[in-house]
Amino acid sequence: MSHRLAAWGYPYDSGPNETTTLIASELAANAVRHGRVPGRDFHVRLIAPVSGDTAGTIRIEVSDTRAERRPAPTATAAAPDAETGRGLYLVSRLAERWAVGPRQGGGPGKTVWAEIATETKPSDRSGPPQHPQG
Repeated sequence: MSHRLAAWGYPYDSGPNETTTLIASELAANAVRHGRVPGRDFHVRLIAPVSGDTAGTIRIEVSDTRAERRPAPTATAAAPDAETGRGLYLVSRLAERWAVGPRQGGGPGKTVWAEIATETKPSDRSGPPQHPQG
């Protein structure tokens, strides 16, 4: 994830790279912990801003096959002594928007997505950007 963002022109130590990597790791960890179905994987999709934009949105989508296990629509801070429960709160504070919906691309399950605003145009982009469907 971080390597792809750097290839798109968001250096490793940039805000968009660090924030996107943190959010992606949280959503992927939740898919492993709460969305796992034996014999099924989860899918991560990273979508770059439209080429040529001076500001845009990086979108992360993490899909799994457990439609019945959906995160709460509003994330709250965990108790100071809690060992878990901070991940989606961090996502809600760092992302411009985030939500959960039906699995993208069909099939059973759900997709949790988050969008991160970028303030500057990336300096160089490798490969074509992908655009959200719908």
